[in-house]
Amino acid sequence: MDGTLIGIVAFASVIGLLAIRVPIAFALAAVATVGTFVIFAFRTGTFAPERAYRPTSSLVFSNSFDLIHSYDLSMIPLFVALGHIAYKADITTAIYHAARVWLAKIPGGVAMASVMGCGGFSAISGSSIACASTMGRICCPEMLSMGYDKRLATASVAAGGTLGSLIPPSVLFIIYGIFTETSISALFLAGILPGLLSLAGFMLVIWIWVKQKPQDAPRYEGEITRAEKRRAAIAAWPAVALFATIVGGIYGGFFTATEAAAISVSLAVAIGFAQRKLTFRALWDALRETCIQTTSIFLIAAGAKIFVAFIALTGVAPDIVQAVTDAELSPVVLMAAIALIYLALGMFLDPIGIMVLTLPLMVPLIETYGFDLIWFGVVVIKLLEIGLITPPVGLNVFVISSVVGPSVAIDRIFSGLVRFLSVDVIVLIIIMAVPWLSLFIPGTLQ
Repeated sequence: MDGTLIGIVAFASVIGLLAIRVPIAFALAAVATVGTFVIFAFRTGTFAPERAYRPTSSLVFSNSFDLIHSYDLSMIPLFVALGHIAYKADITTAIYHAARVWLAKIPGGVAMASVMGCGGFSAISGSSIACASTMGRICCPEMLSMGYDKRLATASVAAGGTLGSLIPPSVLFIIYGIFTETSISALFLAGILPGLLSLAGFMLVIWIWVKQKPQDAPRYEGEITRAEKRRAAIAAWPAVALFATIVGGIYGGFFTATEAAAISVSLAVAIGFAQRKLTFRALWDALRETCIQTTSIFLIAAGAKIFVAFIALTGVAPDIVQAVTDAELSPVVLMAAIALIYLALGMFLDPIGIMVLTLPLMVPLIETYGFDLIWFGVVVIKLLEIGLITPPVGLNVFVISSVVGPSVAIDRIFSGLVRFLSVDVIVLIIIMAVPWLSLFIPGTLQ
């Protein structure tokens, strides 16, 4: 049978299984296994299943085994654990409280503090969903109790939560680096400036929103002294220390990204116990939540690795590259088409699923056109970030909805996100048009 046809049918099958809510790990592994078996069974032209069992099992087990034993993959549980431990030790909440005190008197200051808190949490946790869930429980009730417009209160946290995808450390960058064989340390550094640009864009949205509709963000009436501001800023030092350890250590060449993850986890535990804000019970809960989240990610990664090997076996990727080359698409048209594909998929699928499903086809195209894979990684992560708040299946929106309950309808959260999505698109265009923004910091290491 024709390998390209099998590959196309496989992609359609995965999308169909995902549409009926089959877990992506099982969808990828099942389709890849069946597809591999079919290819080997028909290799001689006639159906001979006895010749397919051994090579199929070899491909499935060897690829999943190699992935799980990948050194780089060990970063995922470490950074996930760092986020949970930092939250249990009140390290991440201290960032929000510091921003809350310093920005309280500014119109829309609490919403801005929420975005700043999300940015700070993202600089430690690396997970957008965890960021939205944690900061949503902290920020949304406070803003709603102050009389903030429900759309502004929820949308600002939902949008701010997406920063976990771009600001290092990022689980999505780790997975992208593993599957594209690019430097994860370089990817982390490449996400810094685009991440800060996104954060600044969200702050600008809130400022314009409140300027146009002051009633949507009542002013804080209390008094805040300089001493309170100083104490709040000092209390946030553990978060600053952790971020400096991760980014400064990688940038300075003192240790690798994996070593940075291990050191920062140890540092977070030490700080938590030293400040008496972390208990053994809380540490156990953090590690248990880490195991649950990490297992899910590992299953998806293993299924994706099997699927990538299967796609290479079909030869569909070279055929698509040849078709695009024959069409003589300009680089601008190609990137626009890729962006539309990711934005469309982002309306229905989760970020990890989109990435592992599309990278086997996208990476050969990008390499054919001579684009930098580090820059393309930032573009992909930004597109996935937008998908987190895009209807109808914006994961961050549903996370925030579960936090605030029935008091705020999901459609109101989505309506509040329109302004933030507009800025996200502008930032995306800037990232795509100005590769220097992503490549400057990694470039200084060379």
